Amino acid sequence: MKELAGRLTALDPDAGAAVRVIAYFDRLAEARAGVEALVRGAAVLAGVPARLVDAERRVRVRVEADGARRDSASPPDAGWPSAGLTPGGSPALWLERTGAAPSVVDAVILERAAGAIRLVLDRTRGRAPLEDPALVETLLDATASDAARLRAARALGLDPAAPARALATPDGRPRVLPATAGGPVASTGRAGVGPAVAVLDLPRSWTAASTALRFAAEGTPQDPGPRVVYADELGGLALLADLAAPGAETPPDVKALEAAAVDAPWMLATLYAVTATTSLRAAAAEITVHHSTLQDRLTHAEHLLGWPVRSPQGRLRLHLALTMRRLLTRP
Repeated sequence: MKELAGRLTALDPDAGAAVRVIAYFDRLAEARAGVEALVRGAAVLAGVPARLVDAERRVRVRVEADGARRDSASPPDAGWPSAGLTPGGSPALWLERTGAAPSVVDAVILERAAGAIRLVLDRTRGRAPLEDPALVETLLDATASDAARLRAARALGLDPAAPARALATPDGRPRVLPATAGGPVASTGRAGVGPAVAVLDLPRSWTAASTALRFAAEGTPQDPGPRVVYADELGGLALLADLAAPGAETPPDVKALEAAAVDAPWMLATLYAVTATTSLRAAAAEITVHHSTLQDRLTHAEHLLGWPVRSPQGRLRLHLALTMRRLLTRP
């Protein structure tokens, strides 16, 4: 392999470097190196920090280019070169390289490191829950026997004695996560998260997660709001889900909101910021406009809506209108 790498380097430096990368990770895999050693190899070879985030298996490792481990809670930059642990999977391994297009060598480092890391995690921590949709369906089926649901939980790698929570997403495929994972649930899109419950009570968590999903927004200017919603944080707002079902008559406040939204592209994001922050100055900072600009916008919005939005009662009314608007479009 060294001789081949040397010959290729003479012809194409990138090709030679790629062969050396492949050989390096092959040696680590043969030695059954751990996850940290593999992330360290990626960082040292790339000359930039490397970061692994596998939220479902609760693995977070970040290693500097000098080989020192320095974990970080900040989210990865979408512009960094990255790779998933499975083909077509969400990014889980990043090289913190900015300001330059990803190189061929970077791509090889990511591909070989991610593949080796996946094998280690599968071997040492088991596959992430919910690989078998039939088992998940059994686990969340309130009509299934307790024995059947306990068998499904064990087969999915869940501890029957530990709390877990259901996760609902727009694709309709349910997931179950150990509640001991802690921290926010990682999701690349809209999601509803059920309360942490005993394994045998997961059907209730699934029902709550499905309701919470209806409150989750796209996070766009036309559908502003949180993309991940926790059912146990909704409180009494969850009752609105039954009142504002798709196909139901649109309340007057929602009609006024829709009409206002047509008037200006900034309208919905501005109004949501007012309901989601502690003060108007905080709302202005949230949408990156001057405080006086926000005041002008709200004056215009109040004229269109027909009610004040800067008083506590008006903000509550606005919050309910925004919430019902979202629920009316969510089955």
